[in-house]
Amino acid sequence: MQESLKYVTVRALKWTFLETVASRGLQFIVGVILARLLFPEQFGLIAMLAIFIAIAQCFLDSGFAAALIQKRSVTLTDQCSIFYFNIAIGVLAAGLLCMAAPWIAVFYDEPILTPLTRALSLNLVINSFGLIHNALLTKQIDFKTPAKVSLIASSLSGVIAIVTASGGFGVWSLVVQQLSAAGIRTALLWLFHSWRPALIFSFRSLQEMFGFGSRLLVSQVLSHIFDNLYYVVIGKLFTAADLGLFARAQTFGEQPSRTLSGMVGGVTFPVFSSIQDDPERLKRVMKKALNVLALINFPIMIGMAVLARPLVLMLLTEKWAGCIPYLQLICMVGLLYPMHALNLNVITAMGRSDLFLRLEIIKKVLIVINILVTWQWGISAMIWGMIVFSGICYFLNSYYTGALIGYPIGEQIKDLSPYLTMAMLMGAGLAALGMAPFPSYGTAFLAQFVVGIVIYVFLCRISRLEGFMEIWKTGWDQWRSLNKARQCDFP
Repeated sequence: MQESLKYVTVRALKWTFLETVASRGLQFIVGVILARLLFPEQFGLIAMLAIFIAIAQCFLDSGFAAALIQKRSVTLTDQCSIFYFNIAIGVLAAGLLCMAAPWIAVFYDEPILTPLTRALSLNLVINSFGLIHNALLTKQIDFKTPAKVSLIASSLSGVIAIVTASGGFGVWSLVVQQLSAAGIRTALLWLFHSWRPALIFSFRSLQEMFGFGSRLLVSQVLSHIFDNLYYVVIGKLFTAADLGLFARAQTFGEQPSRTLSGMVGGVTFPVFSSIQDDPERLKRVMKKALNVLALINFPIMIGMAVLARPLVLMLLTEKWAGCIPYLQLICMVGLLYPMHALNLNVITAMGRSDLFLRLEIIKKVLIVINILVTWQWGISAMIWGMIVFSGICYFLNSYYTGALIGYPIGEQIKDLSPYLTMAMLMGAGLAALGMAPFPSYGTAFLAQFVVGIVIYVFLCRISRLEGFMEIWKTGWDQWRSLNKARQCDFP
C-alpha cells in the first residue's frame, strides 16, 4: 500500500463525515417534518416492531460481512457463497415474519401490526441483495461510494414519506419510507460497484468464516434483542403514545452518538484489522480515535441535554413535550456510547470474537436486571438504570482492551477527563444563558447553540487538547494543500 495508513484513514473519515452530515442530517430533517405531520402513537407502532426487524436483519448477515472484512485473503468463491446465503436467509426470515405477524399483533393488542409487519418484512429481501457490495466497499476502505448512495437514498425516500404523510397515509408513510430507502440503496450499490456474482457456491467457504462470524452473529442478535427490549416492555406495559415519546427521545438523544460511533467505527474497524499484528501501533491509533470521539461527542450530548426543551418545542411542537425529560436523561446515556464501540472494534479487529460474545452476554444480563428493578417506577427510572448500565459496560469493554493492547480503563479515563471538563464548563455557560428571557424557543436555541460553540472552541484552543489540536493541524494541512494546488493550477 503506497498511501500511508494515516492518509487512507483521514480520507475515509472525510467521506464518512460527509455521509454523516449530509445523509443523517437529511434523515433528521425528514424525521422532524414527519413528527410534525404524524402523532407519537404512530411512531410507537413502528417502534413495537423494531426488535423483530432487527433480529431478522442480524440473521440476514449472519456475521459473514464482518468475517469478510476481517479475513486477509478473500476469494470470489467466498464472496459468491455469502451473497447467495444472504438472499436465502432474507427470503426465509421474511417468510417467518409474515407467519408471526398475527401473534405479534395479539401480543401488543394492536391489530394493525399484522399488515405492518408483513410489509416491513420485504425490507429483508431487498437488503439481502446489497450486503456483499457494502462489505466489499468497507474492506476497501472506500466510504465515498456509500456516502453517495446513502445521500441519494435518504433524499428520495424522505420526499416520498413526506408526500405520503401529507396525503393522510399516517403510519404507512413510515413503512413506505423504509421500503423505498432499502430499494434505492440496494439499486445504487449495484450501479456504483462493479462486483457481480458468479454461479459459484461453497459450503466449505462459509464454514471457514463461520467460526468468526457465528460468534458475532450471536453477539449481534443478543445486542438487538436487548437494545430493543425497552421498546417491547414499554409497548406492552404502557401505551403506544408513551412508546412513541420514548422512541423519539431516544432517536434525538442517541442519534449523534450512534452516528459518530458508526462513522468512526466503520472506518477504524478495517484500519484496526490491517494493523492487528502490531499492538503498540494499534494503541496509538485507538488513542487518537478516542480523543477525537470525546472532543466531538461530549459537547454534543451535554449541550443537547441543556437545550432539550427549546429544541423539542421548536422542532416538534407542544404535542411532543412529554419526551423532553426522557431526552435529557438519554443524552447522559449517549456520553460513553462511541467509546464502547471503539473498544469493541479493537477486540473484533484482533479476531477475538469470543471475548466480544462473552461481553455481550454479561451486558445483556445487566439489561434484564435493570428492567426488572426499574420498570415499576416508570420510563424515567428505566433510563436512570440505563445510565448506570452504560458506565458498567464501558468498564467491561475497556478491560479487555487493556489486556490486548495495553490501553486500560484508567489511562482511557485520564485521556477523556479534559474533554469532559471542557464540555461541562460549556454546559454550565449554556444553562446560565438559558435563564435570560427570549422572545421564542427558536431564538433561545439559536443563541445558546452559537454561544456554546464559541465557548467550547475557545476552551479547547487555550487548553490545547490533543484531539482538538490533531483536527486543527489536519484541517490546516488540508487547507494548505488545497491552496497550493490552486496556485499551481493558476500561476
